[in-house]
Amino acid sequence: MLDFALLFIAGIIAGIMNAVAGGGTFVSFPALVFTGVPPVIANATSTVAALPGYLTAAIGFRRDIAAATDLPFIKLTIWTVAGGAAGSGLLLISSNQAFSLLVPFLLLLATMAFYWSGPVRRFASRWRQAVAPFSLGTLVPVAIYGGYFNGGLGIVLLALFTMWGMTDLHQMNGLKSWLSFALSIIAFAIFAVAGKILWVSAAIMAAGTVIGGFTGPAIARRMPLPLLRLLIAVVGFGMSAIFFWRLIKGV
Repeated sequence: MLDFALLFIAGIIAGIMNAVAGGGTFVSFPALVFTGVPPVIANATSTVAALPGYLTAAIGFRRDIAAATDLPFIKLTIWTVAGGAAGSGLLLISSNQAFSLLVPFLLLLATMAFYWSGPVRRFASRWRQAVAPFSLGTLVPVAIYGGYFNGGLGIVLLALFTMWGMTDLHQMNGLKSWLSFALSIIAFAIFAVAGKILWVSAAIMAAGTVIGGFTGPAIARRMPLPLLRLLIAVVGFGMSAIFFWRLIKGV
């Protein structure tokens, strides 16, 4: 019961973080690992638990997405699903030992991308002329990363959209939410068939993310965004340090 309570609370916190700034994976994935779930299964279960939040966010931005009439929506969705399937397949053939070796570095890189998202997007904007808009060659590698490890995916997608020349932040957030949902759906299907999901844990955490998703905007209005981003970055860097410690100690 204590583990279930931890997962539910972690889901609420992750839902709030995703609703206001992103970075929910920094809480949901470690919470599963700390309750004794093997890393590969924890990553798969965490991805499934995030599904409701992605869907509700995409619905919230539906008018902004619909307004982008020049967006090759269906094509981008298909490419994302293909890349997500490839990344999920890579996770399935990764041993827990190999994935555990990568996790600290993935968490650290995702946290750095999150905390310095402004400079990342500004840097990406310099490449607008060098990158073809809505390019298969740039989206699929990002989708593969998202299928393998979901942490920091939103920030990477926003930077990619900036490189494509998109400027409307609401449209970018809407597209980000929808593509994250599409990627998570195919990952969910693959992980489910492979038996890599802890259903009870996923359901408990998903219930928490729904609550967090609904309460997140109210919290965001009461707390300055820079402070929120700082708190989330502290969590991300802290979790990275813990997983580096676990790696060194062979835990």
